[in-house]
Amino acid sequence: MTIEGRETRHVRAIFISDVHLGMRPIRVGQLIAFLRAHDADTIYLVGDILDGWRLAKSWHWPSEYNVLVQLLLDKALAGTRVVYLPGNHDEFLREYLGTYFGEVEIVDRTIHTTALGKTYLVIHGDQFDVVVMNAKWLAHVGDWAYNFALRVNIAINWTRRRLGLQYWSLSAWAKQKVKNAVSIIGRFEEALVHEAKVSGVDGVICGHIHFADMHDRLGIHYINTGDWVESCTAIVETPDGQFELVKWTEMAAGEPRKFRLRRAAS
Repeated sequence: MTIEGRETRHVRAIFISDVHLGMRPIRVGQLIAFLRAHDADTIYLVGDILDGWRLAKSWHWPSEYNVLVQLLLDKALAGTRVVYLPGNHDEFLREYLGTYFGEVEIVDRTIHTTALGKTYLVIHGDQFDVVVMNAKWLAHVGDWAYNFALRVNIAINWTRRRLGLQYWSLSAWAKQKVKNAVSIIGRFEEALVHEAKVSGVDGVICGHIHFADMHDRLGIHYINTGDWVESCTAIVETPDGQFELVKWTEMAAGEPRKFRLRRAAS
């Protein structure tokens, strides 16, 4: 099967998170292209697909959002299992845990079993974020700062495009360079790995921190899906049970979209 000249790739599972529908500077078009290029037995929506915080302040719902929602519903009606695991930005959906929206199942956490029989805890991850759990006002401040960085980024990348340079992320740079941010990411990973060990599984798949990664440094296979605000990343499980971190990026105007894969260490 092909879509717009591209061969559709079949995988066992797709994991995406942190789309933030309602936030203005997001990559919905790229996500639509990615989903059209992939078929899966199961799609996990690992939280913050909707941004309830942003929508409550200012309603923003362009027609492109409807295309994405309809695409997911069409896949569900065609037989793909679609599982929605709410995060902190769409926490209002936690009132409906255990129910279905159409063919979409809403759960707080679940266990995914790979083709190789490995088990993975799938959860958004905000439940293990100390700031979100104990100082929600500070989480909102952080959300404001993140949105401010995205607005600054628009100006920076307008200049970079004029100079023929590639997209650059201020927020991603800050996460990698600021020691406190690196420390917070490390503690988040440790908390999720600990929960995976307590749950008796082989690994954990989460989102929340907008920092895609895949490693075994803490004794458990840790996987983070990243986001579709800037990085355009997803995790897929191949038919042979391997995980790949997909970096789906839109190239220069008029050029075809490409994707890069990074396989899990065997």
